[in-house]
Amino acid sequence: MTLSLSPEPAAPLLARLSALRDRVAALAEHRATDDPTATDPLRGLYLSEEAVRHLLSPQPAPDELPALAEDFPDRLTDLAVRLALTPLDTTILLIALAPDLDRTFEPLYGYLNDDVGRRRATVGLALDLYGLPAHLAAARARFHPTAPLTALGLLTVEEPERPFLSRSLRVPDRVLAHLLGDDTPDAALTGSLRPLSYDGGEVVDEEFVGRLAARIAAGPLFACLRERREGEGLGCAAAAMRLAGLAAWHFTGPEERVPEVLREARLSGRAVVVDTGQPGPLVSALSAAATDVTVLVATPRPYDPDWCDHRDPLVLDVPSRRAAAPDAWAAVLPDDPGFDLAATVAPYHLGGDRLARAARAAQDLAAFDGTPLTAAHLRLAARQQSASGLEQHARRIRPAVDWRDLVLPERPLTELRELALRARHRDRVLGDWRLSAGGGRGRGVLGLFAGESGTGKTLSAEVVAAELGLDLYVVQLSSVVDKYVGETEKNLERIFTEADRTDAVLLFDEADAVFGKRSEVKDAHDRYANLESAYLLQRLEAFDGIALLTTNLRANIDEAFTRRLDLVVDFPFPDEEQRLALWRHGLAHVPTEEAVELRPLAGEFELAGGSIRSAVVTAAYLAAGRGQQVTAADLLEGARREYRKAGRLVPGTW
Repeated sequence: MTLSLSPEPAAPLLARLSALRDRVAALAEHRATDDPTATDPLRGLYLSEEAVRHLLSPQPAPDELPALAEDFPDRLTDLAVRLALTPLDTTILLIALAPDLDRTFEPLYGYLNDDVGRRRATVGLALDLYGLPAHLAAARARFHPTAPLTALGLLTVEEPERPFLSRSLRVPDRVLAHLLGDDTPDAALTGSLRPLSYDGGEVVDEEFVGRLAARIAAGPLFACLRERREGEGLGCAAAAMRLAGLAAWHFTGPEERVPEVLREARLSGRAVVVDTGQPGPLVSALSAAATDVTVLVATPRPYDPDWCDHRDPLVLDVPSRRAAAPDAWAAVLPDDPGFDLAATVAPYHLGGDRLARAARAAQDLAAFDGTPLTAAHLRLAARQQSASGLEQHARRIRPAVDWRDLVLPERPLTELRELALRARHRDRVLGDWRLSAGGGRGRGVLGLFAGESGTGKTLSAEVVAAELGLDLYVVQLSSVVDKYVGETEKNLERIFTEADRTDAVLLFDEADAVFGKRSEVKDAHDRYANLESAYLLQRLEAFDGIALLTTNLRANIDEAFTRRLDLVVDFPFPDEEQRLALWRHGLAHVPTEEAVELRPLAGEFELAGGSIRSAVVTAAYLAAGRGQQVTAADLLEGARREYRKAGRLVPGTW
C-alpha cells in the first residue's frame, strides 16, 4: 500500500496557520517588551526568549503555501459558511487545532500560557490572540456549552474544574480529519452509519416524493414518515433526497451516537435518514439536537407526542408501495434474461436496495448452478429479500408443485388462475384505475376454497403460491386461539401485520374455526365470540397481502366474510374420470406392473384425491417391503384401508 504524501488537501489550512504564526509572534513580542520576566531563563520552565524567537523563525517555503492553497478548496471556510460560524468562531477553531497540525505551536502555547506543560490553547489565550478583553461577556459566551462551536461538536472545552480562562480547547480528531480532506466517518459509527443510496428500483408515489423533496430543498426539515410496509419510508426518503439533490446518511441507532451522527452530517453537508421499528429514543434525541440538519425518521409506529419535549416533527403517512416495474428489474439484470420478466417480478414489493440485492443474489444462484439466469433463480432471491416474522405463528411451505399436479374440473382451475391473475395486477386495477372501494380498504387478495376433505384445497393454495413465486405460510390455529379474552385478536393482528410487510401467501386452513358465523348473544361467551368475528371483518378489509381460507363446511362461514372475498372456489368431489386421472397421477413415478388396470378402482372406490394418494402410498410401502413392483392387489388393499379409515363399508365384502 502506497501512502500519498502530497500536502494539497491541507494547503488552505496550512496557509491559515502561517498567518496565525504572525499573530503568535506579535503577542510574544508584546509580552517580551512589557513582561519584566521575559528574559528570565526559567520562565516557562526552560523556554527562553531566544527559543521562542527560534520557534517563530520562518519555516521552509512558507511563501508557497498561500499560492498552493488557491488551487484547493478551503474546507474551514466552507464549514464556516455552511454552519453560519462567525469570524470569531472560525478563528477560535483555528487557534485550537493549531498544535494538532504544527508541533511548533505546542511550546509556543506553553510559553504564552506561562506553563510549558499546557501546550494547548486556552480560553484566555484564544481571546488574547483575537484581541478581545477577557471580561467581555459576548466573547466568553462563545465557549459555553450552548455556543455554536461546542453545540455543533466542533470544539471541546476541557477541564471544567479550572478557572474559565485557563480551560483547554481541543478540536475532535474527526473534525480535524475532515478539514484535512478525510471524509471517512467516525470509527465509533462503524456498522450503524452508511451512505443512503437510491438505485431507482423503488416504485413510489411521485406526487408525494415531489412535495417532500421541495420541502427538503427549502431548508432543514425534521419529519417522521410512517410506513405500512417495511422499506416504504426509507425508499420514499431516498427518492426525495435524490430529487432534492441532497446526499444523506442512513443511521440505524443507537441514540447514544446521535451527537456523532449529527456532526458527520454537518461536516459533510448531508441529511440523516433513520430507519427503526423503535423510534422513541432516537426521535427524542434528534428533536433536541438536529435543529440545523434535515432528519427523516422512517418507522411503522404511529407518532407519539411523548417522544419529543422540544419540537414535534412533520408527521407524514407514506403512500403504499407498489410492485417494482419490470424496467427497474431490467436495469439491474443482464440483458434479455430469456423469460417473462414482468410476470416473474409482479408479486414482489421490494424497495430500496433490496431489489438490487435480489438481482445480485439471483445471478449468484445461477452461477452456482452453472446455468443461465432463470425465473426460478429470480423468484428464490426475491423471497430471500422479503424478511418475515411469520414463522413465529405459521408453518412455512416452500412450494414444490405446479398446475400439472392439480386434477380438477375446468371451472375451479379457471378460478384458481384468476386468483393468481388478481394477485399480479392488483396495483394496476385497484391503484392506477382507482377501483379500490376506499374507506381504508387495503389492496389484498382474499380467496375461499370450499369442499370436502381431500379434494385438493391445500394443494391448490400451494400451486397458487408456486405460480406467484411466493412462500406459503399455513397459520397454526393452536398458536392463534387463546382462552383469554382479547388474546386471539392480538395473535391474529401480529399475523396480519407481518403478512402485510411480507411477500407471501397466507393460508388459514380449516378457517371456520376462526371465521365462523356470529350468533345471537345469549351470554358473555357469545358476546366475546362476536367481537372476535367483528375484528376479523375489519382487519380483512385493511389487509394488503394475499390470504386464502379453506373449509370443509362452507355454510359455517359468516356471510359477512364471504362478501369481502374476491373469489370463492368450490372443489367438487371427483367423478370417475377424475378419480382415474388421480390414480394415474399418483402412480406416475411409482414402479407398477404393466397389467395393473386402474379403471375398476376408480369406478368402484369413491375416494377423494387425498385418499387416493394415501392408498398409493400404502401400496408403495407394501411393494417396497417385498422388493417388487406395485401390483393390483397392493392398490386394492390401499383403497380398502382408506374405506376402513373412514368407517365405510368396503365394496365386495357384503
